[in-house]
Amino acid sequence: MMKRILLSTLLSFLTAAGFACTNLIVGKLASVDGSVMCTYNCDGFGFAQPLSWFAPGRHAPGEMVAIRGWGPQSTVHYVSQADYTYGVAGLMNEKQVTIVETTWDGRRELRNPEGYLDYFTLMDLALQRSATAREAIEVMHNLVQEYGYNATGESFAVCDPQEAWIMELIGKGPGRKGAVWVAMRVPDDCVAAYANASRIRQFPQAKKADKKKGFCIVEGECMYAADVISFAREMGWYDGPDKDFSFREAYGPLDFSAIRYCEARVWSFFRHHYDKDVMDSYLPFINGQTEICDHLPLWIKPDAPLSVRDLMNDMRDHYEGTALDMTADVSAGPWASPYRNQPVNFKSSDGTDMFRERPIGCQQSGMTMVCQMRSFLPDEVGGVTYFNMDDATMVAYVPVYCCINRVPEPFRRENNNIREFSTESAFWMNNFVANMVYPRWSAMIGDLREAQSELEDFYAEDQKEVERRVADMTHQDRVNYLTRKTEEYTDRMMRRWDKLAKLLIVKHNDQIMRPSENGEIGFGRHTSPAYAPAFIDAVKAQTGGRYVKPAAPSE
Repeated sequence: MMKRILLSTLLSFLTAAGFACTNLIVGKLASVDGSVMCTYNCDGFGFAQPLSWFAPGRHAPGEMVAIRGWGPQSTVHYVSQADYTYGVAGLMNEKQVTIVETTWDGRRELRNPEGYLDYFTLMDLALQRSATAREAIEVMHNLVQEYGYNATGESFAVCDPQEAWIMELIGKGPGRKGAVWVAMRVPDDCVAAYANASRIRQFPQAKKADKKKGFCIVEGECMYAADVISFAREMGWYDGPDKDFSFREAYGPLDFSAIRYCEARVWSFFRHHYDKDVMDSYLPFINGQTEICDHLPLWIKPDAPLSVRDLMNDMRDHYEGTALDMTADVSAGPWASPYRNQPVNFKSSDGTDMFRERPIGCQQSGMTMVCQMRSFLPDEVGGVTYFNMDDATMVAYVPVYCCINRVPEPFRRENNNIREFSTESAFWMNNFVANMVYPRWSAMIGDLREAQSELEDFYAEDQKEVERRVADMTHQDRVNYLTRKTEEYTDRMMRRWDKLAKLLIVKHNDQIMRPSENGEIGFGRHTSPAYAPAFIDAVKAQTGGRYVKPAAPSE
């Protein structure tokens, strides 16, 4: 029997429970060019998430693959290998199938510790075995039926060049294999989002399960586990008619934290692309007033089609310009920063329970990606993951083609040691810059955005030439060429970020601001950037007349 080890792509994670992620999803008619798109911020303090990669391959009958979940001490299990496995770069395979996720825990008693599969191993296996999004959903169902699922509640965006699906899944508890789940197709002209809360409520229902596949199908709209309702009844979580059954209420009911820390991210994304007054009518829900409103739409039809650059900007959101704007009050500090250092939940000095906002853009991201899938281009160039390591706000997204046959050095696991700084590491170069900008946001963010836009403008413009050049190439020539382009793009980003780091320390040395242009220090007189007005007013209110300058004596 042949065996090979499949390490989970998040092997360095110590636990999955505390991670916070965001997926934004765009149907092909909701994009400017007919792309299907999805995104992923993978958040969790204290980890670096490099670019994972699996080579394609054919496998002998009876071959097994060893899987290992969280951490090096986790138990190794063996599952049957597929006859052929597709190559995977990041979370997109060579057929442009993409799977991203967010965790929502749900009813913890449904975790089955004897199950073989955590959610990332499940994603890895499905990406290696699936040529379409629908096939990936079927593969995931079959795998958890056979080997059991050991994680908590999970949402997946499962996409291919033609369509986008959202899938929610949770196990069935100790001693029970399989999972209960629902997958719904996002309408082609709509956008959807997830951020660590269950979102599927009612869903279209079939009269009976498909006997061959073992689950229910409403063609082109919905797929779901045959026992998703009956299992909830068995557990005492639902006793109404089938047509009113809500997956979220049964398996992942919301509390204030799930609404404000998770659904608020979805609300802000929708607000960018829909009537703002309509979206602001959902603020009672965001504020926890569920007696007024108890849910957001599962998806919306945007006011205008979205581009890749739109999604990049959406992944950098901190609620700017909304009722939750993190830059607008005294908690933003002297430099009007959208970042907060205290835990999400904390207490004031008088013991009052307090919280901070939890936006899409946050400093604890280990990696970020915007995935584009295009049916009108060859797979090798049609599937692009715009990738980088660290907070989306603080990085430039680098194009990574789905067909690459090696990982660029700055994105390789061995070059991104969380315990050792290296200028060869994308994670550390991005964090080097970010941790200069965080404490002096309003003074420094303009310099970072200039470098970010310079790179992303270049990458966007260069795609036209790349697509032209690969048109008449053979498959292998495309693979080789696009692998080199991915490496060139990554090297360009690393050089620009090195230049940016050096500019920031010189331009802003000793908390002044020297003039600069096009990333170069000028010769004009330096200035001292002003504190944020909200902070100045708070200082005045706190200190009374201490810092009030006496009026000049009248003549």
